[in-house]
Amino acid sequence: MSQLHLVKLSCTKCKRINYWTTRNKKQVENKLAFNKFCKWCRKATPHKETKK
Repeated sequence: MSQLHLVKLSCTKCKRINYWTTRNKKQVENKLAFNKFCKWCRKATPHKETKK
């Protein structure tokens, strides 16, 4: 069975869910965080993994 799971990435400024991605929970234990473009803030902001 695959250990890849879908996770949501939400903007840390406006708290909206903008992106979905996958991660391997056995290899990546920390929460994901990326600098992504938020179309509501209209700039690149940190996006962090949120609960489902």
